[in-house]
Amino acid sequence: MADALLDELLDWLRIPSVSTGGGLPADLQRAAEWVLERVDGAGGATTLVAGDGNPIAYGELRASAADAPTVLIYGHYDVQSPGNAGAWRSDPFEPEVRDGRVWARGASDDKGNFLPLLHAACAMARAEELPVHVRVVVEGEEEAGGEHVARWLAADETGADAAVVFDSDMAATRTGLAPAVTVGLRGVVMVTVEVRTARRDLHSGVYGGSVLNAAHALHAMLAAVLPGPDGTVRDELRAGIVPPAPAELESWTRLAPGDQLLEAVGGRPLSPDAGTRYHERNGADAALDVNEVVLGEPRTVVPATARATLSLRLAPGQRAAGVLPVLQGLLRDAAPAGTEVTFSGGHSAEPALFSVDEPVVRLAADAMGRACGTPAVFQRSGGSIPIVADLAAKGIPTVVSGFALADDDIHAPNESYRLESLRLGEAAARGLYGAFAGLRG
Repeated sequence: MADALLDELLDWLRIPSVSTGGGLPADLQRAAEWVLERVDGAGGATTLVAGDGNPIAYGELRASAADAPTVLIYGHYDVQSPGNAGAWRSDPFEPEVRDGRVWARGASDDKGNFLPLLHAACAMARAEELPVHVRVVVEGEEEAGGEHVARWLAADETGADAAVVFDSDMAATRTGLAPAVTVGLRGVVMVTVEVRTARRDLHSGVYGGSVLNAAHALHAMLAAVLPGPDGTVRDELRAGIVPPAPAELESWTRLAPGDQLLEAVGGRPLSPDAGTRYHERNGADAALDVNEVVLGEPRTVVPATARATLSLRLAPGQRAAGVLPVLQGLLRDAAPAGTEVTFSGGHSAEPALFSVDEPVVRLAADAMGRACGTPAVFQRSGGSIPIVADLAAKGIPTVVSGFALADDDIHAPNESYRLESLRLGEAAARGLYGAFAGLRG
């Protein structure tokens, strides 16, 4: 890994570009301008896309051949709040290099993960060796919804022959770590339900047993939608799921066993087969979780109100607009007569799925395997990256990859990123640009 890449990362990490509360607009703009300075320095064209949201850093780097294919690379410069400063071993915005890692907020998510794509493209452009046209899109709202970049992409008419998103992780296989191409991402719908059963809290001795209890009503409603003992959600909430392809199933046999992955994070298996079904359940199936319940207080009252927030992860093939009203309907139908029910929130992100037989996906897997010295595997992610579904809707085949690891501790204190991950990211980026040179729009 060149010292220049590490130096650039340290410089970028010093900008506290927090988008989730507590950050300053000036710092967010400074982080976007930092990206544009790299593209400008490599002879590219740049635009700071303003508008209703944090700015988007947009740039174009041209290949020497006018008819070269076009590759769009995406990342985000915004980061989560550092949280409890006292839990950090070092200042979250004064990056340190120790123990073979860079320690700072954003080191893994997503500055360190994305930067090799940008760094390699700029270096190849300066050397007049860039084999593809590269469109650079780096947004500042991924941690807070990503609505600005979604609107920008919807209006974009230039397109691309392929897109690359380095905002994912390596695969833990049975024999060690391997580069991964994430072909599927789950979507999500979130909803907050509030119930009211009286004008105010009532005395439980005088009225208990005669009036509706909001806590009881909410519990009955949640029970109607919670997964079964094996974690499977109701059939109504699984409609539209696309099963994994045979090539995906074969690739999953190379991944580390689910029991091992659950043990590594300290999670207790939901059912005896949770480990054996882990890769299918968390990549190719829906999952419902109650994220918060707020009700009552520790005194003798009958609560008049209660609320809960739920999130339903959508498997590839499902659509938020179709599933959300079904979830709300099941909750409403389970409410006891006389209960007032209201819904709020409704945040959603669509799932995405790319065929393992898609030429771009195959090219990427082969190129990353050669660059990293280990065959790449196909995997699905249980998480969501909203822009990936937007790219899919535009018909742009997208390679989701990256070199993050679970112990990078993203979103937590003491986030870090391996120097080896930086090295692999740069090698993979160069390999991808070379492999995509054979594409034609």
